[in-house]
Amino acid sequence: MTILTMPTTPFDGQKPGTSGLRKKVKVFQQPNYSENFIQSVFDVVEGKEGALLVIGGDGRFHNRTVIQQAVRMAAANGFGKVLVGQGGILSTPAASNVIRQYGAIGGLVLSASHNPGGPDEDFGIKYNVSNGGPAPEKITEAIYDRTTTIDRWLTVEAADIDLDAIGTVEVGGMSVEVIDSVADYAALMEALFDFDAIRGMADGGFTLAFDAMSAVTGPYAHEIFEGRLGFAPGTVRNGTPLEDFGHHHPDPNLVHAKELYDLMMSAAAPDFGAASDGDGDRNLIIGKGIFITPSDSLAMLAANAHLAKGYAGGLKGIARSMPTSAAADRVAEALGISCFETPTGWKFFGNLLDAGMATICGEESAGTGSDHVREKDGIWAVLLWLNILAIRQVPAKALAQDHWARFGRNYYARHDYEALSTDKANALIAELTAALPALPATAHGPLVVAAADSFSYADPVDGSVSANQGLRVMFEGGSRIVFRLSGTGTEGATLRVYLERYEPAGGTLDAETPDMLADLIAAADAIAGIVRHTGRTAPDVVT
Repeated sequence: MTILTMPTTPFDGQKPGTSGLRKKVKVFQQPNYSENFIQSVFDVVEGKEGALLVIGGDGRFHNRTVIQQAVRMAAANGFGKVLVGQGGILSTPAASNVIRQYGAIGGLVLSASHNPGGPDEDFGIKYNVSNGGPAPEKITEAIYDRTTTIDRWLTVEAADIDLDAIGTVEVGGMSVEVIDSVADYAALMEALFDFDAIRGMADGGFTLAFDAMSAVTGPYAHEIFEGRLGFAPGTVRNGTPLEDFGHHHPDPNLVHAKELYDLMMSAAAPDFGAASDGDGDRNLIIGKGIFITPSDSLAMLAANAHLAKGYAGGLKGIARSMPTSAAADRVAEALGISCFETPTGWKFFGNLLDAGMATICGEESAGTGSDHVREKDGIWAVLLWLNILAIRQVPAKALAQDHWARFGRNYYARHDYEALSTDKANALIAELTAALPALPATAHGPLVVAAADSFSYADPVDGSVSANQGLRVMFEGGSRIVFRLSGTGTEGATLRVYLERYEPAGGTLDAETPDMLADLIAAADAIAGIVRHTGRTAPDVVT
């Protein structure tokens, strides 16, 4: 094997971030750009000589090109074997499962998650470690440091492999196996859930609409929902992964999955509706005539998880991100288990899952999962919902109403102001941060501020402290507003405003969410000066 050393120059100082590197495709297409990042990952990974590496992605534009280059680079860097998903496809949770199941040292996951795809859109690469989860901060920091000094990358001369043919080939003396992208994941799901009960429900006439959004979950959904569970052909919509996601935005929210929402609110609605995103780690849950917020979905799944065979022994704990509503906290209290409030980011859940302190985790941004992998998992969430409905024999709306009658209801919404000027967004947060100490006891309409702070988290597993994780304004009576800037996009900044009002059992549980949050919406602008800072009079997306 001849190893080629290719000269290069360092990155331009742009930090990849803990979720990997996300940029426009044209940035990744620059000479040496993708190679620089991949080589920086390989330079940081310890014990790679002879090790097993997993490579796969969400099928977006540029996916196949980067996979071919990554395979040649893995051979040059001494890996012993690479597993690649057929067609270059591996959903993010499926990649996590493959890493864990086959004992891989880690994996390259090629995705920009729920961001749009295509020649003029987004691409991304991240590294997952041996537990199947995203690389911890100490590794991502080391990768970043290496990108600033890298002066060469390694490769071998070899032809492209056939990504569509299952089987084993050799590249530069290294074994490369193209595996069925779906089989291992589907088997895991069948071990966790009562497929017989769900199949019986489908045979009895229960109907499902699943929108794969022309993204990675299409093959998984076809195999599981229509193949193994017996739902009718056509149950899976937009089930063929496309490099540009059919010119759609593969984010399962009420804006980008409006067609599914409209169907579920119509007279022709099937019994249950769901969707997943670009890389398969997010979910949208809509029952007939009712949208279930991700925060409520987490709480309802946790309250009923024991009905699925994989969780029949009960939960060790629940974890939620700080901006996620406190609905899950009340379930944990009733179950007598811990509920952890973490910063946004699945890596924080990974520590709790590895330590056996939590079983089910969730984020308000439509990510839910458990200890079966170390990523959030869209198909898993849909299957757990179906399992619960099959056992309880009630529609989703009735299950939600029963849950609220027992635990109370957290009226909740997230308002996203997208592609803001970074300077203006930073100025808003800086001004609000400075104002926090003076907010307690101030009134905003009928709302009185009880406390305000910048959220900080001390990890109970490794003792690390993560500060400045979002600004919280808590009101008397349990309502709150959270302000955060998000870094998941590739242009500008996104301001996320989280609005939550708790209504106890016996209170108003069937009102319209916008009506119940009207005072909080007004208070958010009064406190943070959203219109003044951004010029926006309304959010771009409401979830």
